[in-house]
Amino acid sequence: MPVQSPERSPIIILFTLALVLTVALLELGLIAYAYERVGIDSRYLISLLALSLMGSGLNLPVARFGDERDPGRAANILAVNVGGAVIPSGLSAYLLLRGAAPLTALLGVGVVAAVVHRIARPLPGIGIAVPVIVPPLIAAGSGLLLAPAAAPAFAYVAGSLGTLIGADLTNLGTLRRLGGPVASIGGAGTFDGIFVTGILAVLLA
Repeated sequence: MPVQSPERSPIIILFTLALVLTVALLELGLIAYAYERVGIDSRYLISLLALSLMGSGLNLPVARFGDERDPGRAANILAVNVGGAVIPSGLSAYLLLRGAAPLTALLGVGVVAAVVHRIARPLPGIGIAVPVIVPPLIAAGSGLLLAPAAAPAFAYVAGSLGTLIGADLTNLGTLRRLGGPVASIGGAGTFDGIFVTGILAVLLA
């Protein structure tokens, strides 16, 4: 059963910021351009954006730890965020299957993940925070160097998956100790980083 994210106030703030940024990018036509560059039909653009933003507050439980009646200081439910993990991972898999230089893209994912792991910072009650501009710069640069013919799709995959892996998956222990009953992979703190990284990486590439 899906669960809502804990600590609603920080999440509402992050959601609002992501929404404002999305509206601004839409007005400038940059999101449509970015998705077109990776081969996503503009007919699906609004649906993808809406699902990503609405899914940012929806977590799907995948594992439970310890006694739910006595959670202590660590989260006792591990969940995957729909907007920050499920949708970006699904879109990345689609792009890889369509031939986004899959082998070199995975190398790019590793590079971005390593850097993000170094710069990610835990925020109690929220999650793992990532500076927004660094992952897309690395993803775009890697794409232009390793796969110039498929740089936009490469950058999206490397930026999105690299941020997800480097911020949350390699910090699961820390994520569980940040407070609240749910440790969300791709949740608050990481969602905005992944969402914006994917778009900026494509634009930069």
